[in-house]
Formats: sequence, structure tokens, C-alpha cells
Amino acid sequence: HVQLVESGGGSVQAGGSLRLSCAASRYSYCMGWFRQAPGEEREGVGTIDSAGATTYAGSLAGRFTISRESGKNTVYLQMNSLKPEDTGMYYCAADRLNCDLGRPQDYDYWGRGTQVTVS
Repeated sequence: HVQLVESGGGSVQAGGSLRLSCAASRYSYCMGWFRQAPGEEREGVGTIDSAGATTYAGSLAGRFTISRESGKNTVYLQMNSLKPEDTGMYYCAADRLNCDLGRPQDYDYWGRGTQVTVS
């Protein structure tokens, strides 16, 4: 079992930045970030695999950056130029075998999320 704990959420004005962290109790092949706005379905933000390869939702590339701290089971999501539509609950997820941003149902473990509000 892998426990995931997100942190770093908060309220920020449009154009600002936030850095989210996800601390995992154990190593997983793939770590993903997902988000869910009120009344909306959960959507993928980006992933990073064990080799450091990243994928992003097309609309977020260039503003969001995922990184993985070497030697630690911690993943970061740097969010810049935030927009009100980025508001939502942000979740970290771990997948032992695959790294598909479009298949959140495949992820084995999920954190409880951290709220991001952009006004």
C-alpha cells in the first residue's frame, strides 16, 4: 500500500504561482497529478515516470511543470500564470505499472487532495 499526501494548495490571484507537493510512503513507477473542479469530472494534469519523463494535458503545458525529487518519493507540481479556471481540488496518484494520463481509473493509489483557488 502507498500513502500519498498532497500539500501546497491555497488561494492565489490570477497570474500567480503555486507549488504543490506529493509525498509518497513508497516508490511507484508513475506519479500523476489530477484535478477536479466543482461539478466537473476529474481530469489529468500531468504525469512523471521513474525515468523522469513527463506528460501534460495539452492546455497546461508551458504553465505547469512536474518534477520528481531524486532519492525521495516526492513529486512536485509547479503551477505558473494561474487562471481562475485552474481552481479545483488537486490530487496526486500513483501507478505501479503504467503512466497513462488519460486513464485515472488505472491508478492504484490516491491522495486526499489539496485545494487550489484562483481568483
